[in-house]
Amino acid sequence: MMNQLLQKYFRFDPAKTTVRTEIIAGVSTFLTMAYILAVNPAILGITGMDKGALFATTAITSGIATLIMAFYAKMPFGLAPGMGINAFFAYTVCLSMGHTWQFALTAVLLEGLIFILLTVTNVREKIVYSLPPSIQKAIGVGIGLFIAFIGLQNAGISVKNDATLVALGQIFQPSVLLVIVGLISTAVLLVKNIPGALLIGIAITTICGIPFGLTHFDGFVSTPPSVEPIFMKFEWHNIFTVDMVMVVFSFLFMDLFDTLGTLVSLLYKGGFVKDGKMPRMKEPFFADAMGTTIGACMGTSAISTYVESAAGVSVGGKSGLTAFVIAVCFFLSLFFAPLFLSIPAQATAPVLILVGFLMISCIKEIDLDDYAEAIPAFICIITIPLTYSIANGIVFGLLSYVLINLISGKFKKIRIEMYLLSVFFIVMLLLH
Repeated sequence: MMNQLLQKYFRFDPAKTTVRTEIIAGVSTFLTMAYILAVNPAILGITGMDKGALFATTAITSGIATLIMAFYAKMPFGLAPGMGINAFFAYTVCLSMGHTWQFALTAVLLEGLIFILLTVTNVREKIVYSLPPSIQKAIGVGIGLFIAFIGLQNAGISVKNDATLVALGQIFQPSVLLVIVGLISTAVLLVKNIPGALLIGIAITTICGIPFGLTHFDGFVSTPPSVEPIFMKFEWHNIFTVDMVMVVFSFLFMDLFDTLGTLVSLLYKGGFVKDGKMPRMKEPFFADAMGTTIGACMGTSAISTYVESAAGVSVGGKSGLTAFVIAVCFFLSLFFAPLFLSIPAQATAPVLILVGFLMISCIKEIDLDDYAEAIPAFICIITIPLTYSIANGIVFGLLSYVLINLISGKFKKIRIEMYLLSVFFIVMLLLH
């Protein structure tokens, strides 16, 4: 009876997964995403938005969007305010362009509504299939390197350097040593095929952080703050301005291709792609579009599917039950914020590094002997981490694919949709 209900609501297949596995996958993904509960308020708070309200809104909107993913899309992915998009919201739209956060929220609302329209008309799904298979697989590899790079940064192993851009951090600092302990212990658990290795690794590293002075428990339970200061705050009188059009278009571009790249890589990683066909693309896109629209009303930047969902997929998450667990964790975090926020970045950094490793496996499916396929794929792969943008990787990957094959005389491989996307990408680069 229970399996029948799970199959009906979450597309749960007892032949492929178990309830225990799905729960572990959901908690693992949530713990690797939990940093957004602290980071999103910190970034958006510089615009003058109430940080307490932002914390509550981040948890609520992430939970709602992930519930839509669980029940409607029935996919094991988590959603939350997108990193990069929230920085564009705060630093570019508000601080650089001088607009109010209410103006930016209005742009996010309009973007969400446009996304809903593009989703129900299957435009977003058509864009996915216009990407060559080699680029689709390269996106996953690039995101794997991107996730690992984020993990190295969070660990303090990779640090900023004015001369070389990046350099090796202070390895013998307690924070970096803790990450190394977590990385080795989690890797050993993976080698031993221990179920829930990533989750156990986070727990071990968090506990080890206590003597290092890096794990601080400031209580367990707190009352959720009100979202009223940022709820439904829009500037309707600005919706027909040139600046609004440009900001909406920029949000649209960033969110579309960040989400597209993330979903494609996660679908490949999770084994959902059969014979080059990615099933049920409209549903996860719809969850993303609805999440963004609801998020704007609640008072946050655009919602995206999170690459950290690979943590849950890697431990066996297959169905919407994983997403349901992630959503429940977000809602619980409203009341247990001190506990969740006590997990240090050093505890999730090893997981991000190892998830990055797990995601690069699909490079084996790229024909590296066919330079017309391999070189654009390589450009896509290296551009994602080195420009800190999934969208940039897709742009340069597809543009190089079209140009290399066109000039090489292999124009029959290029579909009309690829030409149209290339023109769109070039316009966006000129406007950048």
